[in-house]
Amino acid sequence: MKRLFFSLALAALPALAFTQPPLAQLPSNTLVQMANEFEQELTRNILPYWIKHAPNPETGGFYGQVSADGKADPSAERGALLSSRILWSYSSAYLNDKNDAYRALADRAFTDLEATFWDQKNGGLYWSATGEGKSAQTHKQIYGQVFGIYGYSEYFRATGNKQALERAKTLYQLIEQHALDKQYGGYIEVLSESWQPLTKPVNSLGVTTAKSQNTHLHVMEAYTNLLRVWPDAQLKQQQAALIEIMLGKILNPQTNHLALFMNADWTVQGDGISYGHDIEAAWLLVEAAEVLGDADLIKRTRALAVKIADITLAEGMDTDGAIYNEASASKGLTNSGKDWWAQVEALVGFINAYEITGDTKYLMATMRIWGFIKARIINNKTGEWHWGTDKSGKVIVQPTLSMWKCPYHNSRAMMESARRLQRLGAVTTL
Repeated sequence: MKRLFFSLALAALPALAFTQPPLAQLPSNTLVQMANEFEQELTRNILPYWIKHAPNPETGGFYGQVSADGKADPSAERGALLSSRILWSYSSAYLNDKNDAYRALADRAFTDLEATFWDQKNGGLYWSATGEGKSAQTHKQIYGQVFGIYGYSEYFRATGNKQALERAKTLYQLIEQHALDKQYGGYIEVLSESWQPLTKPVNSLGVTTAKSQNTHLHVMEAYTNLLRVWPDAQLKQQQAALIEIMLGKILNPQTNHLALFMNADWTVQGDGISYGHDIEAAWLLVEAAEVLGDADLIKRTRALAVKIADITLAEGMDTDGAIYNEASASKGLTNSGKDWWAQVEALVGFINAYEITGDTKYLMATMRIWGFIKARIINNKTGEWHWGTDKSGKVIVQPTLSMWKCPYHNSRAMMESARRLQRLGAVTTL
């Protein structure tokens, strides 16, 4: 197994990222063993699955749907989101391991975005296309635009493709021009094909609210990656403002949960809780502050990341080690399912809390989640991962590839977790 993730992580992250308290004594081989398992899962299961099953040879793009038993549906509508996420995943994999197969799938995803989803007239990415590759839903969902930034910027990092960087910068500029709320701050959810306001904006989750936590979280995530390759002064300013919005408008400081939906003036709608989004935000906020290089924000986001990890452990983890999907402040647990993406975001979130504090309870939580993933989520018959399970652990049968099911969450978590654990394993042996 190649040992590339660790060395690249050290080179890529700022020094402030590793100013942490002494770690509790733990055998370094425990950390390295788990890191090895993550890398093996990535390189032997996740990445090969998408190389084999995702490409549609008839169109040059990708299938919109592949069932849990491996049957492709060439007629299924597909989204720019899928191509953008494949672009990020295989660019990141190629950045770490110069495997030609990873580069080939990243190249295919880049070409697909250009040929199928890029709006040549108005700029930006259409939301979806038919199975044949013709435009379907042409509105400009900001959630979709920022994943374009995320994928294009990673492709530039991995290959040096300058057109990809220009696309990422163009998307950023379009978002700032059309989607930035100049009165209240933050970003609206969706615009028309020509970037005009809509009477009833519907967010990517199908809820009619002006703003959502999910969109702002992923705008921040995308801007973080763009800053890695384009440290523009205005981008830095907007990213700092966005982090402050996450901390001051979306986070509830009494509960350490993030609100899900808001009106334009940031009035919270409902009291829903998404444990997966909470713990994902915990580590992405720290990453955003570190890449921005703001010492005060780094301190604040690290403290918050630990608080979110604690509340997720207290409220969101079942006895089998898995993370529940959703709850409500007034009703308690509302969705006892255990989706794949929430489990892997918790892997990274708890490792992040362990790095910050040195408290092994977070590493134990990571090990419990990984045990659940291996026992219930990984699909050992056809490859890749199941969508999730119900509360009892029964597998939820959903397409393995779809508008929303992609390699982004689990491939990223395997790479991110392996990097961090390899570093921690090396630190304990010094």
